[in-house]
Amino acid sequence: MNVPLWLWLATIGGLIVLLAIDLVIVDRKPHEVTTGEAAKWVTFYVACAVLFGIGVWVFGGHDPGVEFFTGYITEYSLSVDNLFIFMVIMSSFKVPGIHQHRVLLIGIVLALVMRSVFIAVGAALIAQFVWIFFLFGAILVWTAVSMVRGNGDHDEYNENAVTKWVRKVFPVTEDYVGHKSFVKRDGKRWITPMFVVIVAIGSADLLFAVDSIPAIFGITQDAFLVFAANAFALMGLRQLYFLLGGLVTKLVYLSYGLAIILAFIGLKLFLHALHEYHLVPEWLEINNWMSLGVIVVVLAATTILSLRKAKKDPESVQGPTLELHAKAPEEREAEAKAESGESADSDSGSSSAHGDR
Repeated sequence: MNVPLWLWLATIGGLIVLLAIDLVIVDRKPHEVTTGEAAKWVTFYVACAVLFGIGVWVFGGHDPGVEFFTGYITEYSLSVDNLFIFMVIMSSFKVPGIHQHRVLLIGIVLALVMRSVFIAVGAALIAQFVWIFFLFGAILVWTAVSMVRGNGDHDEYNENAVTKWVRKVFPVTEDYVGHKSFVKRDGKRWITPMFVVIVAIGSADLLFAVDSIPAIFGITQDAFLVFAANAFALMGLRQLYFLLGGLVTKLVYLSYGLAIILAFIGLKLFLHALHEYHLVPEWLEINNWMSLGVIVVVLAATTILSLRKAKKDPESVQGPTLELHAKAPEEREAEAKAESGESADSDSGSSSAHGDR
């Protein structure tokens, strides 16, 4: 698909406008995102992605259209698995509910920038070296095996090298200071836990990109479609975080479903590379329609089986509790004082009653 520069600029500009609208409407005032509000925004972003895909289909042809929708569904499904890690991070850092949306917004913008670099590098490598398809395929198969063996499960968040470095270099305040990332105290600049959690979210998504970018390159080698599918999947991710909430932990078979998808795309990459080296006939390559069908069927089956399992065996559902209504430090302090006052009154009343007796 030959994409002119103006279309790249128009797409990037449109995405910036969408983010600006979201920032003005949703983040204008810190608040806890309700399920209804999240559902409306998820619907909005999915509708935007569908309209974009239809435009690709109409003006670019049915092959690019199928590639975009297949790539978008793949990236979105991988993002759902990533939500579990986001939940762990939010729970570990005890992020107040009214600030969680802003954390995700900044973290996802950073992730989009980093993924754009990955996409540019990946596209350049693919254009020059066919053997890169073998490397990408191996990464996906290895990730799939890790998911099946349970190596990707994380019930607790362990700080990575990036967040440890941030804590080592900069002094960190004990509590959150509103939604600020930096504060100045005694003439010295401090960072807040808000900055650390944003770094944690961004660096975690950077690790996710190691398998998600090769996965979509297994579906299409068009850098424009890869970028667009990633962008739309990421933009709807934070609203999906509030919409799904604890439901993510009920998708007990999600990792297995994603492992099948990644292994399938890995096989697709291997076959494509072998065909490029004229080692297998063209008919052995997996076409886009088959890819789309396999991914949709696997995701549907995984979701249905997971929900049935969770209903029959609730104890199998494990994971962090999503504290959408976590309180800010000042709220907790006020409640603590109130409880302390009530306790003091109660003790005073008990002592008085004892003296009367």
